[in-house]
Amino acid sequence: MQRYFISKEQVEGQIIRITGEDVHHITRVMRNKPGDMIICNTEDGNSALCKITGIHEDEVQAVIESWLDESVELPVEVSLAQGIPKGDKFEWIIQKGTELGAAKFIPFAAERSVAKWDEQKFSKKAKRFNKIIKEASEQSHRNQIPELSHVMPLKTLIEESEAYTVKLFAYEEEAKGEVANTSSFAAVLDNLADNDRILMVIGPEGGISVEEADHLKVAGFQAIRLGKRILRTETAALYALASISYHMEEFRYKG
Repeated sequence: MQRYFISKEQVEGQIIRITGEDVHHITRVMRNKPGDMIICNTEDGNSALCKITGIHEDEVQAVIESWLDESVELPVEVSLAQGIPKGDKFEWIIQKGTELGAAKFIPFAAERSVAKWDEQKFSKKAKRFNKIIKEASEQSHRNQIPELSHVMPLKTLIEESEAYTVKLFAYEEEAKGEVANTSSFAAVLDNLADNDRILMVIGPEGGISVEEADHLKVAGFQAIRLGKRILRTETAALYALASISYHMEEFRYKG
């Protein structure tokens, strides 16, 4: 069943008024008719089973049939700080990262980032990025839409990291070392607790520089390896999220 995200302004008692691009999706893509059922997610993460009662050119009206007792969100909150990558890799990361449960995406200007996004350039991209995140949230039946942060330098990222309980960064030097002398991601996962707030930093194509690694370590970040192989930046981000998802949602509660 198709899912749509709505703001509190779109709810009037038991009536929901869907507007914007979702109207086109409901009427032209899904070809829904009055009487069809959809799921609407509110800003606070609640889900409602709704029946379409009216379809107009710029609005679809629905009535709430029942509230659903469901949540597919990770038991931990994961913010992915991604060093700005080249090309359209960031689009891939936010789409798949949303499917894997990320709560927030933070693009940061790393020392080795080839692409340069100032606020003006990013603002032009943000509309498309947010659309990708919203559509991925609907496709994967998320209860909430991940947040997209503005671009920030490493210094600002470190300042904002004070709000997190677990602070990590993937560092290829850890992957090159002897296993016994490097920081295993698995050991970190074993010590995670429900409701932890995790900030995972992934470097751009060239990785995290030595100077950046030093700054992160001083700020309380732990350098980790993501397996023994050197991963592409887009692979590293998804490896980290998939590992957290598996460990917290499947491995921990197996059997």
